[in-house]
Amino acid sequence: MIRRIFLIIAFVAALVACSDNDSFTTSPNALLSFSTDSVKMDTVFSNIGSKTYDFWVYNYSSDGLRLRSVRLKQGNQTGYRVNVDGIYLDNTYGSVITDLEIRKNDSIRVFVELTAPENGQLEPQTIDDQIIFKLESGVEQVVYLHALTWDAIELHDLVVSSDSVIESRRPVIVYGGITIDSAITLTIKNTTLYFHDGKGVDVYGRLLTDSVVMRGDRLDHMFDYLPYDRVSGQWGTQGGILFHSSSTGNVLRQTEIRNAGKYGIRCDSAAFDETRLRLDMERCVIHNCKGIGLVSFNSNIRLRDCQISNTQGDCVSIVGGFADLSHCTLAQFYPFVGGRGVALRFNNLMPLYGLVCDSSIVTGYDEDVVMGTVADTVKAFDYRFSHSLLRTPKTENEDSLRLVDLIWETPKDSVQGKQHFKLVDEKNLKYDFHLDSISPAQGLGCYY
Repeated sequence: MIRRIFLIIAFVAALVACSDNDSFTTSPNALLSFSTDSVKMDTVFSNIGSKTYDFWVYNYSSDGLRLRSVRLKQGNQTGYRVNVDGIYLDNTYGSVITDLEIRKNDSIRVFVELTAPENGQLEPQTIDDQIIFKLESGVEQVVYLHALTWDAIELHDLVVSSDSVIESRRPVIVYGGITIDSAITLTIKNTTLYFHDGKGVDVYGRLLTDSVVMRGDRLDHMFDYLPYDRVSGQWGTQGGILFHSSSTGNVLRQTEIRNAGKYGIRCDSAAFDETRLRLDMERCVIHNCKGIGLVSFNSNIRLRDCQISNTQGDCVSIVGGFADLSHCTLAQFYPFVGGRGVALRFNNLMPLYGLVCDSSIVTGYDEDVVMGTVADTVKAFDYRFSHSLLRTPKTENEDSLRLVDLIWETPKDSVQGKQHFKLVDEKNLKYDFHLDSISPAQGLGCYY
């Protein structure tokens, strides 16, 4: 008798459980809820897969819901790829799945990617689609997909073995770096190069640039407020531009190198030639490197109206040779502490025939961002600062011919460091190194 009662109770409990868990409704008032009503992707290059985006689908009703289908409205025509609760909407089967169940108070996750076809246009083009959820009741609910796609030119392990020109209104994506052979000149102008990690540009010959941007190839965001283009170390893990010992006569005009890795520009040691510049830069920017911005070994270089800023290593490091800096802004506001370099470092590990810094701004977070070191008392160690702002302790006993008409910035000044500039936003990593009207450095730096 007791056994029979137990079986009856168990049977009733099973019926109740089934009723709770397995009841489904076809009421048109029972609807799904979504964590978003649209998936808005960052701009993506044509034929290159996007990152994966996702959203949640919730059933908050008191009964389960059956889905007759989940499908892409345009099927396989747009390049979107969708995975619903672990099931891929296979384009070969019409980009649709059927007979999906979402029990009450349950949810499923949807993943979306895009590999867009070429569109044949110079400017980014809109590409839209819809994921349509059709319930057993016949009600259809929609999540919208939106992206911009951009046709690009791809370069893979480019070796330049004859004088060449790269000029393109389309973006150029570089895989595996660019190598310029000895005695060869590569001219790059009116072009943006998007480097995919790894190597940058190895120059054994000569590089000429005008109106060029070099940056990483990620167009998406690390966080909603932070695009990868503001994050250091996006490319050039082996270096940005490397001028080897055989390279000379390089000229960079209106060229921006941003978010590189090991360094922005490196001039390797070569036989010093006082009559010819190895590197001549004008109106250039090196910003947000995860290493040194510009390092020069025993080279003859000239910088005019250049901004070199926010580098994990030194902004500029001069190891011997000769360096002429005029109307430059060296701003060391790399946002992450711990081993951050200085704005300007110079020494005579190799003979320093001259460092000339005129009409420039050299500042940063730290109390002293100018470091000159005598490494060898026998080798030349010559330098001159004039008409500039320096964030470094004032030198009282130095030769007056070496230090002329300087503004010695200290942490006690009413306007100092980042206050000189229009925008230093550490939270969002946004910077504008044009001078603020309150700065005492009017007429100095690269934006005078």
